[in-house]
Amino acid sequence: MSEHFRCGYACIIGRPNVGKSTLLNKLIGHKLSITSKKPQTTRWQLLGIKTTADYQIIFIDTPGLQTRRQTNLNRHMQREMVDSLAYVNVIILVVEALVWKQPEDQILEIISKNKSPVVLLINKIDKLKNKEKLLPFINSISAKYKFQEIIPVSAVTDDNFDMVEKTVVPLLSPGPAAFPEDQLSDRNERFFAAEFIREKLTRILGAELPYKISVTIDEYTDKNRVLHIIGSIWVESEGQKKIVIGKNGRNLKTIGERARIDMEQMFGKKVFLETWVKVRKKWTGDVRALRQFGYET
Repeated sequence: MSEHFRCGYACIIGRPNVGKSTLLNKLIGHKLSITSKKPQTTRWQLLGIKTTADYQIIFIDTPGLQTRRQTNLNRHMQREMVDSLAYVNVIILVVEALVWKQPEDQILEIISKNKSPVVLLINKIDKLKNKEKLLPFINSISAKYKFQEIIPVSAVTDDNFDMVEKTVVPLLSPGPAAFPEDQLSDRNERFFAAEFIREKLTRILGAELPYKISVTIDEYTDKNRVLHIIGSIWVESEGQKKIVIGKNGRNLKTIGERARIDMEQMFGKKVFLETWVKVRKKWTGDVRALRQFGYET
């Protein structure tokens, strides 16, 4: 490591569906955070660690700002977002190009209580048909807050991605790395196995059902370099259970096949995956159930 080595935390924050998790995966160069077009896909803080010879950036992916009705699950996600700001070197606020609404103002109110510098990323610029609209948008939001830097980016086309690290690194603290150079996250393989299953559920099922679903890993064993994983998919009613399973088990089979592919790519081993669908009534508001499923209450 360089004698001028820097290390620190960069918290990625924003409302749901602005591309925070996709940005994290791009910045790290590995799929760590699950993604979908539905809100509430990210439910926990997730560290993504990027280490070079000169610096270590510990990115924190956070749940989006919760504006839906306040269940215990929503409160958990809101707390995960706010708590992540307490110890960071820099905040990365992500917004969608030409979109600034009340949730963005709410986030500004939250981060204004923090003394960390804020870098604003304007994401999804690849979707703009008229790029000339971008400059007036930048001017209007520049008046709202004293941002360290404003960077238009695209997680799809990689536009200006190199500028993100170039801006963040000088804001880190001089000092040694906090994690081993080959470590990519603070989460273990059981966590990622559950998340890969939940991602496929979120992508395949209808608009509302994913919010009522959680996943736990009941068995995780390595036998002769083959991972044997048994997971439980938790829903709130028998009707939801039928939807998850699908006609002749079609949905559950597809979910399992796609999740297994992601697991094998990440873990570098063959995976035998078995999933079961179980009912826990009103678990999103049940403190005991939330704790069982790994949520802070």
